[in-house]
Amino acid sequence: MKTEHAHMTECAAEAARVARTVRAGQLDNSATPCEGWDVRGLINHWVLYTSHGMEHRALRTEIPEELTAGDFTAEADWAERYAAQLERAVAAWSDPAVWEGTIGEGDAASPAADTAELLIMETALHGWDVARATGQEFRLSDQAAGYVLEAVQKSAELYRRYDGFAAEVTAGSQVSGFELAIALSGRDPQWTAA
Repeated sequence: MKTEHAHMTECAAEAARVARTVRAGQLDNSATPCEGWDVRGLINHWVLYTSHGMEHRALRTEIPEELTAGDFTAEADWAERYAAQLERAVAAWSDPAVWEGTIGEGDAASPAADTAELLIMETALHGWDVARATGQEFRLSDQAAGYVLEAVQKSAELYRRYDGFAAEVTAGSQVSGFELAIALSGRDPQWTAA
């Protein structure tokens, strides 16, 4: 749990940094690495699931419906609100007991540690999407990048089955672990906003 929480903390901090650098004029850009998503839609998805969703999973509660229908970017200080919510979410996972047991009910239940792994992966992958769509980089340590790569390797086929990932992209031989994770998740590591 200690190592995983460190990776969660690092990915959340980098997500907050990227969010704070997004300019208001970029929110309506249509080009993102995620087909069918503009920048605003991508950011709303990212904020909802990687901060609010992360906290609610730790608390074993449902995300309130008003959050799922809202536009987080409508507030001028959305990035600061996101950063604060990420801090709350990471703090909610700081208790070792949260990593025990399962999250969800019935057939949808999964081990808490597996849920956390997917949340960390989503924070990094969508963080990269937002970064690239707004002319930035999403930077991770080799250790965190390796963790994200392992998470993608474990879940890629399941995500593809439910259209969460596109087909794997050929990454080439001289790529970092994080770029390999990006490619395996169906994103082009070389993608840039035109």
